[in-house]
Amino acid sequence: MCGITGFIQWNRDLTQDSQLLVRMTESIAHRGPDGSGTWISNPCAFGHRRLSVIDPENGAQPMIIHQEEDVYAIVYNGELYNAADLKEELIQRGHRFRTKCDTEVLLVSYIEWGPDCLDRLNGIFAFAIWDSVKEQVFLARDRVGVKPLFYSYLDGTLIFGSEPKALLQHPKVEPVVGPEGLAEVFIIGPARTPGHGVYRDISELKPGHAMLFNRGGLRTYTYWKLESRFHEDNIEQTAAHLRELLFDTVERQLVSDVPVCSLLSGGLDSSALSAIAVNYYRQTGQGQIHTYSVDYVDNDRHFQSHSFQPGADAPWIKRMHEELGTEHHWIEFDTPELVRALDLTTQKRDLPGMADVDGSLLLFCEEIKKGATVAISGEAADEIFGGYPWFHREEMLNSGTFPWSVAPGMRAGLLSSEIREWISPLEYLGDRYSDAVAETPILQEESDQQTKMRVMSYLNITRFMPTLLDRKDRMSMGVGLEVRVPYTDHRLIEYVWNIPWNIKMAGGREKGILRKALEGVLPDDVLYRKKSPYPKTHNPNYLAAVKQQLLSILDDSSSPLIPLVDTVKIRELASSPEASSNLPWFGQLMSGPQLFAYLTQVNHWLKDYNVAIR
Repeated sequence: MCGITGFIQWNRDLTQDSQLLVRMTESIAHRGPDGSGTWISNPCAFGHRRLSVIDPENGAQPMIIHQEEDVYAIVYNGELYNAADLKEELIQRGHRFRTKCDTEVLLVSYIEWGPDCLDRLNGIFAFAIWDSVKEQVFLARDRVGVKPLFYSYLDGTLIFGSEPKALLQHPKVEPVVGPEGLAEVFIIGPARTPGHGVYRDISELKPGHAMLFNRGGLRTYTYWKLESRFHEDNIEQTAAHLRELLFDTVERQLVSDVPVCSLLSGGLDSSALSAIAVNYYRQTGQGQIHTYSVDYVDNDRHFQSHSFQPGADAPWIKRMHEELGTEHHWIEFDTPELVRALDLTTQKRDLPGMADVDGSLLLFCEEIKKGATVAISGEAADEIFGGYPWFHREEMLNSGTFPWSVAPGMRAGLLSSEIREWISPLEYLGDRYSDAVAETPILQEESDQQTKMRVMSYLNITRFMPTLLDRKDRMSMGVGLEVRVPYTDHRLIEYVWNIPWNIKMAGGREKGILRKALEGVLPDDVLYRKKSPYPKTHNPNYLAAVKQQLLSILDDSSSPLIPLVDTVKIRELASSPEASSNLPWFGQLMSGPQLFAYLTQVNHWLKDYNVAIR
């Protein structure tokens, strides 16, 4: 994994901008601590930071291939899990390779097939390729958006980067946020609408999209999207095919020239990945897998079971690492560490984020990085298999809004009257929800209930899942750790998307078909354990700390947050014990403490990034 950035500008000598390119590249140094490279050849300036995973000696970027007078150059962030297959096919077509790295495979694939190479890739990626033959730059992002890619198109100049901070180094890109950006922060956040960069001049290349830029202008297009069709396999065939897909996916993603570990929560998703990894390592004689888990000081004393988080993870983690014989690492954090991490995670995201849920992940990844460079993690299983409570509760299915954010009136009410009038938050939210529903590919022959479940699945895969993938990328790459997410394999998602809901719920359980596919892989008690989400702190000291931090911000008249919010309502909220602790705010994990922490992050972001509101 790596960080990429650059700019393309016609009719200008870019060699005079070499220091600018260096600054842009160094701003994302955390994504690639193992090496740095820049390349300028008019009209292109490419920068790259490298995290060495495959062929550490020969995979430096930008990578250039010369074919007589023709020049092809690439900067690439990601992993191709079918690189070996592609390489063999390209060799048969007459191509020669000088490295073992997938960067060269990707670039040669483009040389052979042009933009159509995307249809052949299995992996996670964001890249830019300069093609001197066609005098164009080709940019693309993986199908579901595991790897980020942002861009600005200003005055005929295209500027791109793995993170907004790289673009903000360029003098053409200013940290300005308008009404749409504020609506994203206050009514959508910490999620983000696909394609929206929040900053006025920054857009996101959407998942499954590509871009061509030449002297004629800029064109983006969709190369992949979910397609609905009838599912013909019965339950047994479906479970068998899922099992085959999952094993193939995990084994492909274990390929690495550096140590690979597994994140283990003791739940179905992470336990399955860990079990498959252990089995593969034993078969291939690669030794012992290391597993890692995260928890919080005194969570055993403060944990309270509820519908979103029915049980603690620690006993199940112990059960699984003993069952699998892994070398396990228990990582634990205390409240002061989580509070201190709030500002740092904001800088990693370039935006306010998921408060302590981000902070604990950043600190967790920092600890993992001490012993590994690559980890596998269970993100996306709940979105594609229907594991979340909102798939199963009629009031959430029929809420008419994004089910992970079911208190929009409360959220809008925290804004100052002037900001509320300017950004129309509830109207903005309604439009974004309607857009998502309208995009859903529906089969006319399906029943109303089947259509409802398709819509819910589509909302989760295209709106909620990217939020968690963005979080995982920023926090892990923030410390130079590569995290692979096998459940996002596009073959798996395409197949599961069309499994009827009654088969997904095999055995009358959420994610029932996944459980059935994993029979014999996991012990039955783990296989049929009730879902529990990523752990958060339950320590009341965290609530007290973030509440006091926010009140101190409101006491400072120079705080940039103050003109944007209704300070009286926020103070009332902070003084209410029940609202402070049980307030529904975002997703399964974020309630009152996370709302207070989020608002402190908003203030830090506005100040630290010198954000202009206009």
